[in-house]
Amino acid sequence: MSTTPAPLDPAVPSQDFSWLVAEMQHAGGSVLAPREITDRPVHGQTLFLAECSLEMRFGTFRAYVFQDIIDKHYIIALAFGDIVNAATLYTRVHSSCVTSETLRGCDCDCVQQLEGALRRIAEAGSGILFYLMQEGRGVGYVGKARDRMLVQASLDQVSTFQAYAAMGLEKDHRRYDNIAHICILLGIRAPFVVLTNNPDKVDALRSLGIEVARTETLEIEPSPFNLAYLTSKAAAGHILTRPGASRIRRALPPEPVVPFRPHAVANAQRFIYAASYFLPVRPVDDEILLSEETFNELFQRREADRHLEGPHPLVQGYQLIRGNRFLVHINADNLATFQRENPQDPIGDLLSTPYWFRVHVYYDIVTNQDFVVLTHGRPCASDIPVVRIQSESLFNRFPLRTVENRDKFMQTVKHIVTYGSGTVLLLHNDGRGAGFGAYATDRMLTETKRAASTDEAYRLLGVDYDSRDYDACVLLLKQHLPGGKIQMVMNSPDSLVSKTEYAQALKKHHIDVERWIFLADEA
Repeated sequence: MSTTPAPLDPAVPSQDFSWLVAEMQHAGGSVLAPREITDRPVHGQTLFLAECSLEMRFGTFRAYVFQDIIDKHYIIALAFGDIVNAATLYTRVHSSCVTSETLRGCDCDCVQQLEGALRRIAEAGSGILFYLMQEGRGVGYVGKARDRMLVQASLDQVSTFQAYAAMGLEKDHRRYDNIAHICILLGIRAPFVVLTNNPDKVDALRSLGIEVARTETLEIEPSPFNLAYLTSKAAAGHILTRPGASRIRRALPPEPVVPFRPHAVANAQRFIYAASYFLPVRPVDDEILLSEETFNELFQRREADRHLEGPHPLVQGYQLIRGNRFLVHINADNLATFQRENPQDPIGDLLSTPYWFRVHVYYDIVTNQDFVVLTHGRPCASDIPVVRIQSESLFNRFPLRTVENRDKFMQTVKHIVTYGSGTVLLLHNDGRGAGFGAYATDRMLTETKRAASTDEAYRLLGVDYDSRDYDACVLLLKQHLPGGKIQMVMNSPDSLVSKTEYAQALKKHHIDVERWIFLADEA
């Protein structure tokens, strides 16, 4: 039978305040314990927001979403199996990488480490991956993009760590305090088997009082586009052996990169243009883009036809597209086998031939957000470039069974590459601009049947249907459009009807949509 504590007496200097603390503090394991749907456990600066299931290619994970109430970044804990009673927990501490995980960039090893760790955790039967929004070793995407611009401008003679030092940054700005807080909130006590190549992460976890039983490395085979990056990480102490043993040649950007100082955009001074560099993007559907010159160097047309034949064809088809370019559809598995057996044959290079996009990074002083714009090709005034505003989805960075946002981005890339010029503006706006916390809460409310639909969940949240700032998006997009006409990529006609602000922003900034491309029509 509970009793009410005696009231405090201001005249008594030493009293027992533990009951006051207990009233405001959540106990260990409170996130997993039975609780009200509105309860939001907190420890230190780490606040629990929501939870939901995620169907990965490797099995069903449970996503626990937290937010740091000081600097506001999100932390996602992806749990598999019994994380409370396990003898050891296979664990990955992973920092976000928008370029490889959302934009399909292949100049680092981040997405391979992410997917490799989730696969290993599922194989082990229990484990957890902490996904931290600490882009660019904690400096954010503006800092990371300026690093990439400097490295590419030096033709890889300056390493990523030297670039950080030149910009007055430490080599690593990440902190891991939230992980210790989350372990308390989830009731995790088991020692960790840490999946990492970075000894500094292990030292950081141990300094927080987290027991590390051992480590396992996650190393991938270098490519021409990440060899320099992986080599610099090995030199900085990461446990990597393959960069030093690799015989592949480093690939340089398709044209010179000229660094510049950040400056405000003349007619939109809320945006500070911070960096620009080239991103090699993985091809879509194994369709490789080649110039006419490169196509003729690799094989004359009858040679290409010859590769279509036999029991193990290397090429499944090819087509001449706008601008005297070729899309060559390769059979990746057969070509990989052929390359191992014929390492000197240049046709094997098709396996590592990317789509080259230019990344433009802006900092918005109004929202304090980074804006990322991708451009492809060199549009002239007579071109009608393919354009899309692509809303980010953090969950779609993971290897889910269904990745709608990623699929839409891939469809858009294919349209842009086929036409020859285009622009994508990436919005870090989950939940139709309401933020990732609102989106995760929506998922929790609908999954637990507290809301019958997203619309009802948004009413419970007190959020409008769409909070995205399309006027700002179109204003920034306009900086990359040579003329007033575009081909606009949208999800469906219905999405256009529901987003009246979208069309209003286009009209306000005098952008004429010559053609609407609805991705739903292609599904």
